Amino acid sequence: MRCVSIIGQKDTGKTTLLLALVGEFRRQGHRVSTIKHAAHPAVTDQQGTDSYRHFHEAMSDQTLLVTPTVRVLSERAPDDQDPRELARRFLTDADVVLVEGYKQAGLPRVEVFRRAVATVPFYQDTDPFASQWIAIITDDTSLRAACPVLRFEDTMWLHLLASMILEKAEVVE
Repeated sequence: MRCVSIIGQKDTGKTTLLLALVGEFRRQGHRVSTIKHAAHPAVTDQQGTDSYRHFHEAMSDQTLLVTPTVRVLSERAPDDQDPRELARRFLTDADVVLVEGYKQAGLPRVEVFRRAVATVPFYQDTDPFASQWIAIITDDTSLRAACPVLRFEDTMWLHLLASMILEKAEVVE
């Protein structure tokens, strides 16, 4: 599988880009999985349901909720796992894993940068990790960088970005 991280400041459109990439990769016939890093607790079940009680009242280490069309695993674990390890453990059938967040994981990355949200991107030419940037996608027509800069106004930017990701994403076995 190929893994890449989608990064950017809050409210720049990381999730919107991830959704568009999932659609593009699926259109191309790839199996796509995602990992979303959150700093806040996730609510995936409703209080009072049996599965909620299994996990929150009985304090099971893991609870697997199985419906006719969806499976949800709740697991007690520290937030110290690398996204590569999570992908190896849970997402083995994927061709592409898009990771939202995990800036510090050292994965190849695509940065979403919007001038209305931040004055400068995370990317800096002098950063020792600058070579990890696959591209920056932006609405800033004046932004220049040593890595490819794609603009939302460009024709076929999504198709081009998907091709770049397939070429430069980290292969995780």
